[in-house]
Formats: sequence, structure tokens, C-alpha cells
Amino acid sequence: MSPDRNPLRLGSIAPDFEAETTEGPIKFHDFIGNSWVILFSHPADFTPVCTTELGVVARLQPKFQERNVKVIGLSANGLESHKDWIKDINEVNDVDLQFPIIADADRKISTLYDMLDYQDLTNLDAKGIPFTVRSVFIIDPKKTIRLTLSYPASTGRNFDEILRVVDSLQLGDKNRITTPANWKHGDDVIVHPSVSNEEAATLFPGFKTVKPYLRFATQPGTQPATI
Repeated sequence: MSPDRNPLRLGSIAPDFEAETTEGPIKFHDFIGNSWVILFSHPADFTPVCTTELGVVARLQPKFQERNVKVIGLSANGLESHKDWIKDINEVNDVDLQFPIIADADRKISTLYDMLDYQDLTNLDAKGIPFTVRSVFIIDPKKTIRLTLSYPASTGRNFDEILRVVDSLQLGDKNRITTPANWKHGDDVIVHPSVSNEEAATLFPGFKTVKPYLRFATQPGTQPATI
């Protein structure tokens, strides 16, 4: 955690901010609108891991859009650098990157979201200012933080896992369920402990009881539950 700052926790309202991006200026809460948002940071432009990550996200963008999810990147460089970098990202990954990247050369947003690297003393710019770690925030339409992840600068992220978490969160918001370990879209889900067996019989016909506290049900729209 950065000095003298309260941590952003699950359930916190995502701080609002204004920023310049590769798609024009934004006010973050207006950008969120009625969508889910994935905000993810990068240590710097023209770095190898970041270049591959942004290519992956550009390729996954249609899947995010199907889920009413906007993606927005952040890197600790200026706007012109971002625009030049996007050319490399598109070329290297054979994609057409369409989502905005925030210019945060002064680290104001990185500080606001506690993204700065206080562990790796080599992860600094020429002025000795820390670059960001690889942070991820999933934010819902109510502007509530639903997930936070921080990867070291040296480790690329698994965006299939981030997509999986979006599926789990959205499904749980619509239905009284939780998702088990290694769950993926289409797998059986767990009936929420607050649901009685009588309610479950109506909400989740054919649910399977393994233990009184562990009941599996079919994900809505899929085939009968299996254990």
C-alpha cells in the first residue's frame, strides 16, 4: 500500500478521475456509465510483457463487449508514446486495438489506485519515480470494486481468468449462487447458503445435495447438474 493512503477494498467505490486517453479525454465514472469495467495498468510503454498483454486484451475485446464490459488500460507514459506503442501492439499481435489507454506520466491515477511498485526497486523511470505493477480492477455498473489483482511487473496476466471472474460475478448478481474452484462458464454452480432447500427446489430444480452446506445446481440455461 502506498504511504498515507487508505487501501481500496472490495466493495469500495472506485475513485473518479479525469484523464487523457488514446481515445480522447474521459471522466472515469461517466466512462463506466451502465457497464462493467476492467481497469488494468502497465509499468511502461514499449515493454515486452505489456505488448503481449495488450494484444491479448485486444483479441478478447469482443468477448468482453458481449458481457457489457469496457476495458481501459493505463501506462505510466504520455499520450504520444501510447499512440506510437499501439502501432507496435497491432503489428506484433496482428490485432486492431480499439480500447483507450490512459496517459499517466505523472502517476496521479496510479497513486489514486495504489498501483505503484514499492517492492521492485529497479522498476523506476529515469527520474527515479516508481512505475506501476500490473494491477487489475473489475468495477461494476454501480462503480463498486468487485475484484483487485496485483501482479509483479515481470509476470504477464491471465486474461482468460479475468474473463472467468466476470462471468462468475455477473452470474452471481443475477442468481443466488456462488461458483466452485476452477469453475468456468457452463459448469455447475453452488447454491448460495442463504437459500433454503424449499427455495432451491423452485429456483434450481433438480439441485444435488453433497453436504447440507454444499449443493450443486445447473447453471441457468445449461443441462442438468452433475457431481
